[in-house]
Amino acid sequence: MEHVPALDEDLKKTLGPATAKVLAEQLGLHTALDLLHHYPRRYAERGELTSLAELADQIDEHVTVVAQVADARILTFNGGRGKRLEVTITDGSGRLQLVFFGAGVHKPHKELLPGSRAMFAGKVSKFNHKLQLAHPAYEPLGADASDRDAASAFANQLIPIYPACAKLESWKIAKCVDAVLPSAQEAVDPLPPALREGRGLVPLTEALLKIHRPATKADIEDARQRLKWDEAFVLQVALARRRHADSQLPSVPRRPTPGGLLDSFDAKLPFTLTEGQVGVSKEIFDDLATSHPMHRLLQGEVGSGKTMVALRAMLAVVDSGGQAAMLAPTEVLAQQHHRSIVEMMGELAEAGMLGGSDQGTKVVLLTGSMGMPARRQALLDLVTGEAGIVIGTHALIEDKVQFHDLGLVVVDEQHRFGVEQRDALRSKGKQPPHLLVMTATPIPRTVAMTVFGDLETSVLDQLPAGRSPIATHVVPAKDKPHFLARAWERVREEVENGHQAYVVCPRIGDGEDEPKKKKAAEEDGDKRPPLAVLEIAEQLTRGPLAGLSVEVLHGRMDPADKDDVMRRFAAGEVKVLVATTVIEVGVNVPNSTVMVIMDADRFGVSQLHQLRGRVGRGSAPGLCLLVSEMHEASPARARLAAVAATLDGFELSRIDLEQRREGDVLGQAQSGVRSSLRMLAVIEDEEVIAQAREEATRVVADDPALERLPGLRTALDALLDTEREQYLEKG
Repeated sequence: MEHVPALDEDLKKTLGPATAKVLAEQLGLHTALDLLHHYPRRYAERGELTSLAELADQIDEHVTVVAQVADARILTFNGGRGKRLEVTITDGSGRLQLVFFGAGVHKPHKELLPGSRAMFAGKVSKFNHKLQLAHPAYEPLGADASDRDAASAFANQLIPIYPACAKLESWKIAKCVDAVLPSAQEAVDPLPPALREGRGLVPLTEALLKIHRPATKADIEDARQRLKWDEAFVLQVALARRRHADSQLPSVPRRPTPGGLLDSFDAKLPFTLTEGQVGVSKEIFDDLATSHPMHRLLQGEVGSGKTMVALRAMLAVVDSGGQAAMLAPTEVLAQQHHRSIVEMMGELAEAGMLGGSDQGTKVVLLTGSMGMPARRQALLDLVTGEAGIVIGTHALIEDKVQFHDLGLVVVDEQHRFGVEQRDALRSKGKQPPHLLVMTATPIPRTVAMTVFGDLETSVLDQLPAGRSPIATHVVPAKDKPHFLARAWERVREEVENGHQAYVVCPRIGDGEDEPKKKKAAEEDGDKRPPLAVLEIAEQLTRGPLAGLSVEVLHGRMDPADKDDVMRRFAAGEVKVLVATTVIEVGVNVPNSTVMVIMDADRFGVSQLHQLRGRVGRGSAPGLCLLVSEMHEASPARARLAAVAATLDGFELSRIDLEQRREGDVLGQAQSGVRSSLRMLAVIEDEEVIAQAREEATRVVADDPALERLPGLRTALDALLDTEREQYLEKG
């Protein structure tokens, strides 16, 4: 269906080149349709008409009054450089002062002459024991306007306040919207009529008029409800079509062999799987047994045993004659996974080796920094099928990597990978392999439905038996320096008791990150740049942790050095590891019991929760100390208090999302979703998203190509520009 020309017309034609340029460059608005979807952020209410005598009780309230100007005078200050206009108004019941400053004095000075009447709207404040309105909005009234009708209409009007920029104030944007509002009549409605009527939603054209120029609060509510549905429904239709297309692809069913590799592995486990692990494994095995590819997201609390669930899925695929590949975001994590999987499998990971099991397979590692002989052998093991399991980084994606029969791809920490990387690995299967995506960042249900809407979701929220609780405390370093001294004493005590510690800093401090961090600190109005690994390590070695074995770990180290440090830390030779967030995911050293996070206020809530999950992984209790110099009443300290108060990652991710808003949390990889959500808030609108998903699934099952719904097809085309198409492929 063709686009409606009036709505797709460049704003230059309607508003002129200068205004159109500002709208395009500053706010990303290019067409009339873009501008119609630039919704007011809020609405200013001028309030009921108030008599001046009642204002004493309304400090900090927004009021509207009708009054007569008694006098007006311009005063100068700062040696004549500054100007202030003071206007006294009266309505017979009392007097009130209005003040205007700077360049804003000229217009009111001309218009508010003694004896003239006007309506004034603003916030009541007190200055020098006198009530005043600073820079009030006003509307002069003609001599015949003594009747209250015009005044009441003015007073009760809802004034839209738009997201604006320095070059274009909200009221100027409102005038621009007025110019394009008539074209709203031509907007194509994406909602199927039956859905719209069934849910009692107003038509799109009516919603656009009501959101921009509401007569009542009920108008705003009607419009919001309708526009939220549009956003949720169109996005869910895109995801439902993706799920539908995936369900049409062929795939090889992969069922474990009775008495095979998986059964042998389960038989040698020294512990019992949690109920959650058993339940999620069943969901995965059911998917693997079907003839179309599994697409499943496995969310697990920090330390809930996701790797165990993923390993059992990989063993089931190897049992059925296929191969499994696990893609990890960093070499540290790939090496860690390889080590722990080989340890868990024992002789089952040593097929063809002396002492290896007849039922076993080979587990190989493939990373960019491996030596050539080891790399050549790994590639050979993959192409011949000798290796049933491979764990690797981006090196797995290279052209020369070939598989004998790739049956399952496991992607760890999904948000660290782009579309192309994951699809490049999946394309190495003869038929589309099954896909299991894992994340240790708990995602609220609605975000999962929005961001990972083409994946079925499994959640592991139970911790394995024997896991120790983690106590978390905030250390206010500035208010109570002795608390920080005590924190280092606690680290020493843990080390003396045979345990190990992490110290996490936001910055490396090797010179390369200096200019960027310094600039960020200046922009924050912060005098001090964030604390750095290299500086803190040196201070600790000379000071409070002198005599202990302290090492550093960060992303710019040579891969071999990183692995060496991690290996020695895992072996217990290194007692204190001072690191950046490279240890955030997957690093598993059960002997580590304490973590000190420096400048903790510089990390997000979910990130702090991730980091904290590195301690308390053994039988000894974990301790996490959040060091901050922020003031007790600051929002940053409130965030830290929230982390200290709960170990529930889902609760924290919700807090994180509410505090940071969707944009940050959905992240750059999900920019398609972020840029398409203007009215929908993924936390508050849980119900709308869930209902939209149901409706979308129904609509797509009935009409996958949307042939009978041209309006919906047009809306989808608008959503799926190139960048967002990639996101929906699963960015």
